[in-house]
Amino acid sequence: MGPELRHLRYLIAVAEYGNFTRAAEELRISQPTLSQQIKQMERVVGAQLLDRSGRTVRPTDAGEAYVYYAKRVLRDLAAADRAVLDVADLSRGHLRLAMTPTFTVYLVGPLVDTLRSRHPGITVDVREMTQDHIEANLLADELDLGIAFEGAHQAGIAAAALFTEHLSLVVSADGDEVRGDRPLPVRELGGRQLALLSGDFATRGHIDDYLAAHRVDPTVAVEANSILALTEIVRRSSLLATVLPDAIADDHPHLRPVPLDPPLPTRTAVLLRRESAYESAAARAFARLAHGLVKDRGYRQA
Repeated sequence: MGPELRHLRYLIAVAEYGNFTRAAEELRISQPTLSQQIKQMERVVGAQLLDRSGRTVRPTDAGEAYVYYAKRVLRDLAAADRAVLDVADLSRGHLRLAMTPTFTVYLVGPLVDTLRSRHPGITVDVREMTQDHIEANLLADELDLGIAFEGAHQAGIAAAALFTEHLSLVVSADGDEVRGDRPLPVRELGGRQLALLSGDFATRGHIDDYLAAHRVDPTVAVEANSILALTEIVRRSSLLATVLPDAIADDHPHLRPVPLDPPLPTRTAVLLRRESAYESAAARAFARLAHGLVKDRGYRQA
């Protein structure tokens, strides 16, 4: 008889925490019990799985291999549980969704609202995280879908294009002297004060690359790691401008986008999932809604 499922969880916990005490606390069992269970597991397997000789407990070579397959077993069992609970008529279900920060401002609201209005039995867990974390969580089967940008993706990640995102200079609708009837030459940004997203955002890197390519060095008077804070700052200022996706300004009554000449490079928004993963009815429904919604809202198709 092989190890039980709880033994797999015990081994994974010790391997992740590198410490029997912390693993036992997380598992809510006593340390002697955990140590005894791991030794029993090693006897069943017929190999030493953990190296206890150092200050930190580490998996042996055999343990590394066993932990890898143990995680896969638990992940597949979790997917099996979801498959059993999944109802094709969408009367119930659960969706685990993540997206990069800019999308939470203008996309998550209408998407979740549409999904919930059509399928009120589906519950949704929405998270905001960087693209690399989205892909890691998809591969670990901790997410069903992600919304991020096209580019080099981790092995095992599938991407489906949603729409093309355009960025512009964004100013206060009331107080800025820049008119939107003509593109603003990028060189004129050199004389402006900008409020920009911090380096935590991929969008900031996109903006910096654009400015550097055109040898423009504006004054960055304000940096913010919150899009809500940034939009509030700019809407109240006649001196500050920012750079954001057009869709954010289009949805904000006190902001106005001003196109730049030459324009900022566009980005393709994509729907991410793990290749060969079980796709629930809720995930399939959300994917259909996402493609339909961006078309209805007039986003340019990728």
